[in-house]
Amino acid sequence: MEKPLEYLVRKPKVSVENPPLLLLLHGVGSNEEDLFSLSNYLPESFLIVSARGPLTLAPKSYAWYEVLFTTGQPKINLEQEKESIRLLIEFLDYLKSNYQFDESNVWTCGFSQGAIMSYSLGLLYPERFKGIIALSGRLLEENKELVKVTEDVLNKKIFISHGTNDRVLSVEYARSVKNYLETLGIHPHYREYEEGHSINRDMLKDLIQWMEGEVGQN
Repeated sequence: MEKPLEYLVRKPKVSVENPPLLLLLHGVGSNEEDLFSLSNYLPESFLIVSARGPLTLAPKSYAWYEVLFTTGQPKINLEQEKESIRLLIEFLDYLKSNYQFDESNVWTCGFSQGAIMSYSLGLLYPERFKGIIALSGRLLEENKELVKVTEDVLNKKIFISHGTNDRVLSVEYARSVKNYLETLGIHPHYREYEEGHSINRDMLKDLIQWMEGEVGQN
């Protein structure tokens, strides 16, 4: 099978026969090295894969889809977003044929646009992902109507963190997702921080603690 996306990989640091998989998704204008820089801090049992978005913006600058802010509200290219979701599902199959991991223990973690993609993957393909980690992101309104409230969706483990001083994606987006998930019957682990559009030490510490607590649970 041909490689659908460029990526970096960190194999588990401990001997695990069937490790959980963590898929890292970067934000607009970044690349696979961005979130991968956190991999040394993340739980040692994980197989960690950081993927590169298919859309090239500039050298070492990529995205999952184009987004415009000309109206003051983000306007996205939905066709590109859907194509990126398709590529990521194909990428998961590619990983399955090249690495050993527990297919029932797959997590997706994204920052900004990567968080948006993580919501899309985890909620639209709930049978493929155990957990969603959304750092400074939002849930696309266009995808809400596509979510089917199944047992796989209701059992989703979800971590949401957002900075109250975020000027790129307002914290209101995170609050909106939390409220939406709670109306479905899902109770995400939700935290706000006095931070802008970035990941700080407290966010990372809370994320690691949450992951370590959740990864062994079914």
